[in-house]
Amino acid sequence: MEARQYFFAGRVQGVGFRYQTKQLAKGFDVIGWVKNLPDGRVELQIQGDDEELDEFISDLHDSPLGHHVLEQEQFSIPLLEDVRGFTIEN
Repeated sequence: MEARQYFFAGRVQGVGFRYQTKQLAKGFDVIGWVKNLPDGRVELQIQGDDEELDEFISDLHDSPLGHHVLEQEQFSIPLLEDVRGFTIEN
């Protein structure tokens, strides 16, 4: 089990990025959340098996929203506590 934090930059707000990320998560055995940041980026925190997380991020980039991402940062973080399912945070 692994948890990761991602920051996506580009035209990632106002294009349905959070909604599509939540929809994509339904097809994977992952938990976490996604939210818009005041600086125009989107933050994603996600937890699951390493391979599942890799496939999720690959599918995200292969989705119609992938071309909106110009930069991506990835960090390992402690396991997410008290998180159930996958949500859109405000």
